[in-house]
Amino acid sequence: MTQPNSIEARDIAYHLHPYTNAKKHRETGPLVIERGHGIYVTDSNGHTYIEAMAGLWSVALGFSEKRLIAAATRQMETLPFYHTFTHKSHGPVIDLAERMVGMAPVPMSKAFFTNSGSEANDTALKLIWYRANALGQPQRKKVISRERAYHGVTIAAASLTGLAGNHRSFDLPIPGILRTGCPHHWRDAEAGESEEAFATRRAEELEQLILREGPETIAAFWGEPVQGAGGVVVPPRTYWEKIQQVLRKYDILLVADEVICGFGRTGRMFGSQTYGIEPDIMLLSKQLSSSYLPISALVANERVIAPIVEESDRIGTLGHGFTAGGHPVAAAVALETLKIIEERGLVEHAAAVGNRLQAGLAGLLDHPLVGEVRGVGLVAAIELVVDKSRKQALPAPGQLGTLVNAQLQAHGVIGRNMLDAVAFCPPLIITEAEVDELVARVRRALDASLALARAAA
Repeated sequence: MTQPNSIEARDIAYHLHPYTNAKKHRETGPLVIERGHGIYVTDSNGHTYIEAMAGLWSVALGFSEKRLIAAATRQMETLPFYHTFTHKSHGPVIDLAERMVGMAPVPMSKAFFTNSGSEANDTALKLIWYRANALGQPQRKKVISRERAYHGVTIAAASLTGLAGNHRSFDLPIPGILRTGCPHHWRDAEAGESEEAFATRRAEELEQLILREGPETIAAFWGEPVQGAGGVVVPPRTYWEKIQQVLRKYDILLVADEVICGFGRTGRMFGSQTYGIEPDIMLLSKQLSSSYLPISALVANERVIAPIVEESDRIGTLGHGFTAGGHPVAAAVALETLKIIEERGLVEHAAAVGNRLQAGLAGLLDHPLVGEVRGVGLVAAIELVVDKSRKQALPAPGQLGTLVNAQLQAHGVIGRNMLDAVAFCPPLIITEAEVDELVARVRRALDASLALARAAA
């Protein structure tokens, strides 16, 4: 049998891809990215793209930050690995834990390190169950997440996720995960309903769900400050204020999934600051290390931590952890990432350049394929339609989004479509000139998509 020899053929032969139609991949093959510089990446055929998704919402400092490479190299030469099980520790993880607790937007007590956003979400659910048992409330194990939420892909995290593609054929979600409405005003508001009235309705629906299930059975509410993979859903005015009033009324923990929003993405250090959220638990990853190495964190307040500490003493251990959780090289890179974000004023930069991105994309609202533009800071989405008055895309969900996303790539932009919304989440280092070039390429891609969309309608 002839062995595949091109890099694309070898990928098709040996590699099972995430979030991919595995059978179709045999026909289309991969886009093989070979190198990156700043906000750009270059493929194996020499074509260069604006990486408008920062990889996976995550490469804050771009694809060529030499200080992160140096930080990893120094730590590899000193202590390439150690763990934090059974009373062991090391300098980088201690420094990072102190930094994470100290920089949190509300008083926090401890940090726990994992390797991905999925693991952080999974860990949060386990610790919430552990805490309920510690408090003598074994019935208080249900948690509430939202439609179109994204919290990861482990069994627990995928169950918290509110997207059908993460559930179908996996026998998910697991029991005990309740669902409440998505805060997407443009899509889900009733005729003439203001943002404030829509937020009130969503809060009332949450309270009704809690009362139906029994407040004594509800442990926590899960939410991204801005819903990311569900379509960059920006909460309507007063939404988080009203949701938190309900949670406080029934003594329900609030988990803020900051995996996408954290470390400057929304124009503040944390999305919780942007929207006045006061979480009991924060989940962090992605931009924490600019995704140069895998690392994630759970940061929790004393209300969460104190019962867990007592329970670990009662039964003899906190029986949870990961071999590479708090890895010293990843922790060193995370510390250097946070230093760079602070030294270069990248949070303030994201707010300023983000305004230019939002304004530039809003200028596309006159295009026949653009139904809505939404976003905050350096994260945004375009909702695609072929019929603006009815807010309708092509007959098959995701058909129009896939078409436009292909044209974006053909015009030198790597974006990402979530069904019929196309997202943009460029590195925090993007300049105003690069934003303008990005928007210009997006318009050209939309123009190129128009005739194809009309033919498919």
